[in-house]
Amino acid sequence: MVPLRFLLGLAFSSFTGIVAYHKNALTASGAVGAILVGTLIVGFGGWAWGMVLIAFFVSSSTLSYYRRADKAAVSDKFAKGHRRDLGQTLANGGLGALLAVGYFLSPNVVLLAAYVGAMATVNSDTWATEIGVLSRRPPRLVTNYRIVPPGTSGAISRDGSLAALGGGLFVGLFAFLLVAGERMALGQPVALAVLWLLIPIAGVSGLIGAFFDSLLGATVQRIYYCPRCDKETEQIVHHCGAQTHPLRGWSWLDNDMVNFISSGAGALVAAELIMLLLP
Repeated sequence: MVPLRFLLGLAFSSFTGIVAYHKNALTASGAVGAILVGTLIVGFGGWAWGMVLIAFFVSSSTLSYYRRADKAAVSDKFAKGHRRDLGQTLANGGLGALLAVGYFLSPNVVLLAAYVGAMATVNSDTWATEIGVLSRRPPRLVTNYRIVPPGTSGAISRDGSLAALGGGLFVGLFAFLLVAGERMALGQPVALAVLWLLIPIAGVSGLIGAFFDSLLGATVQRIYYCPRCDKETEQIVHHCGAQTHPLRGWSWLDNDMVNFISSGAGALVAAELIMLLLP
């Protein structure tokens, strides 16, 4: 079953990556990353794990197109555009692939919850960004609650926070339905009394992971300054073509690394919650 699952996972991930590339949701390197991550997650974790990854990718990519013209004014603050590259795919799905390997070696509900928490975090963070920048109320910095321009690293808003909660619950609901369905199809014990906990756990861990992402963005993430535009940005070369200068943060902690670390925080929160709630 495992070799067949890897082959089917490779075929499905390749199809998804190629379609996403032609739909401008992924760059060429991003498609390679999606194939790698998707194959590992399906091969080691199973179809339910793979479809949770797809649920994140489809929902977040769809939101990136929502009112894109209204988001253009703040797009120059972000390090990358709506097309995910290799770094972004590994940042969003790399930890999930590692957890899938661990689950294959030692299947247990804690690793399953950790995977759901990691995916809930990256989905919550994406939903918060895509919806938060459209908020009519000015965002505030997570550290001191000072009003800052939309798109500022570390900024939070009511709309963005609600979107983050919704993004986590979305992943949790999909995980519950998919894992339960897969186990029923395979004739395995379903344990609905345990699996339903994935929904609230995903909501909480996703929200906490997204806030942790904002905290890193406001404190230690590498941020640059464009002298030509007089703006802060995550870009080394600003969209105007000017070379930017380091303003604050650690040189190695770019946005992709922040996303990866935050997904780890969400995974840890989910793992702790499932151990607290279960005997």
